[in-house]
Amino acid sequence: MQEVKVLETAPAIRIALSGEIAAENADEFYVQVKSVYEQGKADIVFECAALTFIDSTTLGTFVKILKLVRTDGHDLTLKGLAPRLKKLFVICALDSIMEIEG
Repeated sequence: MQEVKVLETAPAIRIALSGEIAAENADEFYVQVKSVYEQGKADIVFECAALTFIDSTTLGTFVKILKLVRTDGHDLTLKGLAPRLKKLFVICALDSIMEIEG
């Protein structure tokens, strides 16, 4: 089970993620984020300290979100990823195309 909680929408869209995001709920995750983004386009910052699990589908979903926001000249940042989750982004070289803090 995953939770997507919008913390603020300006100046950037800050979204807290918790639980697990995997193949079975990645599409729902994307739809939720896209909906918030379309209401007021801005940079997106994901607060990931409470995120416990992601899979390869989720990595692809983050790339899909990145492409969406970059089309409009915005950026995507991931903050507070657990070391084992951050390692997945590094192994896939996603840390070279999106900002990953902590």
